[in-house]
Amino acid sequence: MLEAFFRPSSIAVIGASRDPEKLGYAVLFNLKAGGFTGLLYPVNPKAGEILGFPAFASVLDIPDPVDLAVIVIPYPFVPAVLKECGQKGVPAAVVISAGFREAGREGLAREQELLQIAGQYNIRLIGPNCLGVIDTQTPLNATFAAGMPPGGPIAFMSQSGALGTAVLDMALAGRIGFSRFVSLGNKADVNEIDLLEAWEDDPASRVILIYVEGLPDGQRFMEVAQRVTRKKPVVAVKSGVTRAGSRAVSSHTGSLAGSEAAYRAAFRQAGVVRAESMQHLFDYARLFAYQPLAAGERIAIVTNAGGPGILATDALEHAGLQMARFDPPTIEALMEDLPGAASAANPVDVLGDALADRYEHALELVLSDPGVDGVIVIVTPQAMTQIEETAHIVGRAAASSNKPILGCFMGEARIEAGVDVLRQYGVPNYPFPERAAAALAAMVAYRKERERQLYQPHRFEVQGKAVQKTLDRVRSEGRVSIGDAEAREILAAYGFPVPDSRLAETPEAAIDAAERMGYPVALKIASPDILHKTDIGGVKLNLDSPGDVRDAFDLMVYRASRYVPDARIWGCLVQKMVPAGREILIGMNRDPQFGPLVAFGLGGIYVETLKDVVFRIAPFSRAEAEEMIREIRAYPLLEGVRGEPPADHAAMVDALCRVSQLVTDFAEIVELDINPLMVFEQGRGAMALDMRLVLQ
Repeated sequence: MLEAFFRPSSIAVIGASRDPEKLGYAVLFNLKAGGFTGLLYPVNPKAGEILGFPAFASVLDIPDPVDLAVIVIPYPFVPAVLKECGQKGVPAAVVISAGFREAGREGLAREQELLQIAGQYNIRLIGPNCLGVIDTQTPLNATFAAGMPPGGPIAFMSQSGALGTAVLDMALAGRIGFSRFVSLGNKADVNEIDLLEAWEDDPASRVILIYVEGLPDGQRFMEVAQRVTRKKPVVAVKSGVTRAGSRAVSSHTGSLAGSEAAYRAAFRQAGVVRAESMQHLFDYARLFAYQPLAAGERIAIVTNAGGPGILATDALEHAGLQMARFDPPTIEALMEDLPGAASAANPVDVLGDALADRYEHALELVLSDPGVDGVIVIVTPQAMTQIEETAHIVGRAAASSNKPILGCFMGEARIEAGVDVLRQYGVPNYPFPERAAAALAAMVAYRKERERQLYQPHRFEVQGKAVQKTLDRVRSEGRVSIGDAEAREILAAYGFPVPDSRLAETPEAAIDAAERMGYPVALKIASPDILHKTDIGGVKLNLDSPGDVRDAFDLMVYRASRYVPDARIWGCLVQKMVPAGREILIGMNRDPQFGPLVAFGLGGIYVETLKDVVFRIAPFSRAEAEEMIREIRAYPLLEGVRGEPPADHAAMVDALCRVSQLVTDFAEIVELDINPLMVFEQGRGAMALDMRLVLQ
C-alpha cells in the first residue's frame, strides 16, 4: 500500500532549485547522486533545467505518470500543489515543507486542509515538516540529508527529522546500514503503524527501529506490533516519558501511572524491545541485524585479560543472563590447548600474550559446547596482541556459527582496525562489557517473548446491564464519582465477593445494622465526594459495641463536614469485619493513548509510599495476570514467609481479569481503585473491601 514511497518508477520534485543552498536542490541532487534509476521531474516554473533534467512549470505539465511527489516549497503554496498532484493522479507525496501543526493554530488548520485534499484524491502523505524518505534497495534518497547511507538490514522510522540527520551521519561513518529510512514529521497521515505494516514482510529489513514521541492510536499500535514482532524484532526508544498529566487524578493508580508506565506496559505486551537510550537502540539493532537469535541465556566469555572478564561476568549477571557451564570434554580440550596459567572455565582467559591462533582454538571449542548459547570475545590491546588477525578469527567463526558472537575490543586507537574488520563480517563490537551484556539480554528477552504463547482475554459471565444502570444513574445526578453502595453494586455485578454491608443515615441505624450482622464491624464515611477516607479519619475498624459505633459515627460525620465542607454526606457504611489477609491494590487509570492501564501491587495505606506496582494494558489474559503478580518486588510476601500460608493466587488472577473486563466493557470509567482487595490464604479466595471509581 505504501510501495509508491519506496519503489516509485517516477518522482516529481516540486520546488526543485538550481541554488545549491536550497532544500529543493539538495533533494534533487540526492535522488540523482543516490542512484535512482527511474524518471526524475524537477518542477519549478522559473527554471528550464535543473541538474541536467528538464524542469516543468507544474506537475500537471509532466507528460508521464508520476508515482511520488516530493514537495519542497513554502507552506502557503503546498495545498494548491497537493491538489494538482491529486488531479494528476499521484498516489503518494512527501511534504518536506514546514509551517504546519508545529507552527501553532493556523499551521494546524493548514495541515487539516492538506489531509482533506489528500483524502479527496486518495493520496498517501508522509510529513509535513519532515526530512524525507530513503530506500537503499531501490535505490532512492528523497531527503535533504548529507549523502546516501550504506545499505543494511535495518529499517528506521523517526518522528524527529533532526535526530534522523544525526543517525544518517552515523551511517555514513560506516557504523550501521539501512534498508529503509523514514522521517515522519508531523504524521498528518502515514504514521508508525502504517510503516510497521509496510515493513512487516520486507525481506530487506531484519529489524525495525522506532524513535517515537507519541503514538496516534495506542491500541492499534499494540495489535499490529504484536503481529510484526512474531516475525522480526521491533526496537523502540520513547522520548518524553516523564509524567505530566493533562488532568488531576484522584485515585492511587492515577497518581502512580503516567506516560512511562503506559508505554512500558504497551511495548512489553506487544513484544517491542524497549531501548532506554539512543545508544541502546543502536547497540541492540546491530546485534539483531547481523547475528542469529540466541537460543537461550547461557553465555560464554573468551578474554585475554582477567579484569574485563570479571566485569563481563558481573554485567551478564546484572542483565539477568547466565554464565554457561562447559561440558567436561570442553574443559579438558581447553586445558590441553591453553597454557597452564590460563583459565579453562568460563570466562576463558587465554592470557595477555595470546596470539590469534590461541583465540581461534578457544573460540572453536566454546562455540561447539552444547551448553553455550552465545559468546562475548574480549580483546584488550596488549603489546603482542594481533588485533586485526584476531578480528578475522572472530568474524569467520561468526559466519559459520548459528550462535550470536559479540566483539568487545576495548580501547580506541589501536583497536580501530580490528573493529573495522569485525564490521565487515557483521560482528557488532561494544567498547565495554556492560553494553554487550545489555544487548544480549535484549535479544534473549525478545526470543522469549516471540516464543510465548498468546492467549485471548478471559471473559466472565457478568451483569453488565446492572452496571450500566448504576453508571447512568450516577451521571444523571451530575456526579462523576460513586458512593460505597454503588461500588458494591458494580463489584457484585462483576463477580467480586464483597463483605456484608449496610448504609446507615443515623447513629441508631448504624447500631441496628451492627446488631444484625454481628460484632465486630467497621464504619466508613459514605460520600461520593470523599475518595480517600483515611485522609480525614473516615474509617474505623473493629468496633465491638453500640457505644463504639455511635461515637465513631458522630466523629466521622463531624470530621467529614469540617474537612470537606461541600461534600455530600450520606451517612456511614457499616461493614462486617473480615478475617485478616494480604491487602492488595488493583486499579486502573485510562491512558489517553493506550486506554485502560491496570495496576497491581500491595494495597492499604502504603501503596503510594512503596510504589511496588506493575502495569498492563487491558484487556489481558490470565497468563498476563499471572505475570503481573509475580513481577512485584513483594511477591515473596504473597508466597508466604516464616511459616505464613501463601495467599490465594488463583483469586488474585481472577480479580485482575475481572477488572480487565470491567474497564474494557465500560469506556466511561477513567479511574478505578479496589483498595484493599483482601486476599486470604490459598483456597479461601479474596474479598473487595473498598472501591473508588471516577467516570469521564
